[in-house]
Amino acid sequence: MHRGKGMKFVGDSRVVAPESRKPKLPKDYSEYPGKTEAFWPNFLLKEWMIGAVFLVGFLCLTVAHPAPLERIADPTDTGYIPLPDWYFLFLYQLLKYTYASGPYTVIGAMIIPGLAFGGLLLAPFLDNGPERRASKRPIATGAMLLALAATVFLTWQSVATHDWKAAERQGKIVEKVDIDKSAEGYQIAKDNTCLTCHGENLQGGAGAPTLIGTGLKPEEIAKIAKEGKGGKMPPGIFKGDDEQLKKLSEFISGLGAK
Repeated sequence: MHRGKGMKFVGDSRVVAPESRKPKLPKDYSEYPGKTEAFWPNFLLKEWMIGAVFLVGFLCLTVAHPAPLERIADPTDTGYIPLPDWYFLFLYQLLKYTYASGPYTVIGAMIIPGLAFGGLLLAPFLDNGPERRASKRPIATGAMLLALAATVFLTWQSVATHDWKAAERQGKIVEKVDIDKSAEGYQIAKDNTCLTCHGENLQGGAGAPTLIGTGLKPEEIAKIAKEGKGGKMPPGIFKGDDEQLKKLSEFISGLGAK
């Protein structure tokens, strides 16, 4: 018997015939009023409009409240107190404590953050139960609450203990002035160790303010040089005579004056 001869093929109702198959097209959106919409262009147009509104609002905020700028960085100014961005403030505060700074800097800079991030990486293996409620997952919930509380507390402490007035003074942008280092007033300032705190160009440093553009009269500068000012400049630092004091005060008063 030849192949195929004498054989009868019986159809199966479970198998759809090729000619009766219909293309699987999605239903028209009109059948679901208010429940769905076309991705293009309806949905994307709304997303773009929301993004444009947010971008315009953000640009207006940057124009109304620009980021504060400071003077040009000076690597020789060892008295400058840096402040990191807000998302690093908790680590910045951690490094101020006794057992996380100085000879223990490795603990505060590497070991403690390493344990925290290591615990985050191991979280899926330490707590792999099927429960989804926080009350049923004590390990993950406790670790997250502890990390959140520590981050918030350290960030708050960093902001509360920072000397914002000193930071404003040390970061003040000062007009660049060419200092005549051959002037007699400059030499008097050098001999009386004024440059140690106020910098070689009298731009300020080591917690001392700039001497450029102070707006003070020579008499006021002479009084500060002899009697001091605040706790950072004690009296008696100037060791010269009255003639030298007059020349020094006139020299400083003229710096940056217009």
